[in-house]
Amino acid sequence: MSTPSIWLLLLPLLAGALMPLQAGVNGQLASHLSSSLVAALLSFLVGTLALLAVVLLQRDLPALGQFKGLSWWHWTGGLMGAFFIATAAFSGPKIGALLFTAMILAGQLGAALLLDHFGWAGFREAPLSLGKLAGLGLVIAGVVLIQRG
Repeated sequence: MSTPSIWLLLLPLLAGALMPLQAGVNGQLASHLSSSLVAALLSFLVGTLALLAVVLLQRDLPALGQFKGLSWWHWTGGLMGAFFIATAAFSGPKIGALLFTAMILAGQLGAALLLDHFGWAGFREAPLSLGKLAGLGLVIAGVVLIQRG
């Protein structure tokens, strides 16, 4: 496997760095609106409008026929995103940015190990190893230490 481009590494790093900030912003929005779900809806609405503007500017709309071949599970990404945003708006401000992010990271890494091991959802297969499991164990130990504060 070739070395990834620096942009392929920096973009997820930036996206990850923005996650606790996004949780805080959405938590404040939820507090102001007295509803985590309305905050999540508003967050998704703003994101949808921004993406729509970019897609329209790039004239990158697929033909309608391309939607016919989609399976039911292709539509679940938005549901997962909505669940994340609503969860972040609800629990992030209550448990703090560090513990929230550590829990998200532990969940992401656990799921990523399975996705890579089995090659699910289009990821290339990369078998589990002792080192990968130990890395996840260290993250979980970090969550415990952070929670104890």
